[in-house]
Amino acid sequence: MAQDFTIFPSMTFVDLGLYQFGRENCDPAHSFGPAIRNHYLFHYILNGKGTFFWQNARGHEHEMRLKAGQGFLISPRQITTYVADERIPWEYCWLEFDGLRAKESLEIIGLSVNNPIYNPVHPEFSQIMKEEMLYIVRNKKEAPLHLIGHLYLFIDALMRSVKENQPTVSKVKDYYIKEALAYIERNYMNDISVESIAESSGLNRSYFGKIFKESVGKSPQEFLISYRMIKAAELLRRTRYSINEIGCAVGYPNQLHFSRAFKSVYGVSPRNWRNANTHLTGPDIDYK
Repeated sequence: MAQDFTIFPSMTFVDLGLYQFGRENCDPAHSFGPAIRNHYLFHYILNGKGTFFWQNARGHEHEMRLKAGQGFLISPRQITTYVADERIPWEYCWLEFDGLRAKESLEIIGLSVNNPIYNPVHPEFSQIMKEEMLYIVRNKKEAPLHLIGHLYLFIDALMRSVKENQPTVSKVKDYYIKEALAYIERNYMNDISVESIAESSGLNRSYFGKIFKESVGKSPQEFLISYRMIKAAELLRRTRYSINEIGCAVGYPNQLHFSRAFKSVYGVSPRNWRNANTHLTGPDIDYK
């Protein structure tokens, strides 16, 4: 069984990020699972056949025989198993990804925990999608930002390849969410709240919280904290600012509150996180 497997560098990409990718030429009847993933994992079948087993959102079991040109999506926390054919085992490539735009993009495409099978209707875009996947697999030594660019091209080709299968999406809801995300991006360093974010979109808090979580996968409060801590981690790694200065820069004038919020996301204090990650910016940086 030939396998090419790569872990993506530990870098933060909020909108869309890679976690691992690879290609595998399976032995007859080779199986993987039952298993649960933490992120989205998309497989595209290059050659051969196999069977994909999955549980839908209600825990009901399903299975599907698949062949070259098809694919399947594994959603976070979904139980799946996949088995290569005994006579013509499959070869596939895969990308594991996640991020703010991942859930939104996949919903537009029509892939979900209940509908994980990829059946392209436009072969020309399916071919582009395959080429982007293989490019990432073959060029693992390229800069992370370069590979993220090709991940966006993969998502674009994936969407175009199933265009006729796209469900109707509320353009009004999309507008509200984009307005809210833009407001957070512009104001995360200020004293903002879920109420002020909702007001910026012209919605009441209850309805805003509902559609935000449906679209983003997190509550507005969870997303705001996560966004601030991602920005804080970048400042910890790349600047000389003190812990207190960084807390103020991401909307936490109280250092104790900042440290608690940071630990809730990263599991360690800001100072310990900085000490463990200073090698990423070089040993010559003299942090406060």
